[in-house]
Parts: sequence; C-alpha cells; structure tokens
Amino acid sequence: MSREVYRYRFAKDTPLDEVEESLLLAIVAAECLHGESRVRLEVSYSFSKRKRACVVDASTPAGRDVNSIFAGFLTRQFGDEALEVERVSSAEGGPGAK
Repeated sequence: MSREVYRYRFAKDTPLDEVEESLLLAIVAAECLHGESRVRLEVSYSFSKRKRACVVDASTPAGRDVNSIFAGFLTRQFGDEALEVERVSSAEGGPGAK
C-alpha cells in the first residue's frame, strides 16, 4: 500500500526549536479536530535536528490535517524561502519514529 509522505527540509537560518514547536502545535490542533486517541493512533512523523528535516505521514485523515496545519504554520511563521517540502514514497523516506 502506498503512503502519502511529505519531507520538509529547513534552511540553515531557520530556528529548528521553533519548527519543532510548530509541529507540536499542529498535532494539538489535529487533536482538537479528531481527538487525542485518534491522533495518537493515526499520526506518524520523524523530526531530525541533525538532518534539518521532518517527515510527516499524511496517509490518514488525522495525518493529512497535521501535515496541512504544519505547512500553514511554517509558511506563515518563516516564509516560503525557509523550507522545502516534497512528497516522497514511504520506502524512500517515510517516518520511522514519533
């Protein structure tokens, strides 16, 4: 089964602590829509400060909402130049951790 996975890469001057906070806020927002249990069961992501990257699995309704909210937060907070996002296959770069 193919998974809808998005990889975000961040520019050198983008503050990663703030990016991670935006991801956590996106998860909280999705919990408001779907409930904490559903988000816990459906949302998968990986965040690496060392790689300056984040991967979000958007193959579930809650995952799609986390991904959309996260992308919106990032572009509003840092601008389009601060990040690069691409859709990848799960075999190529899917999330391995939460």
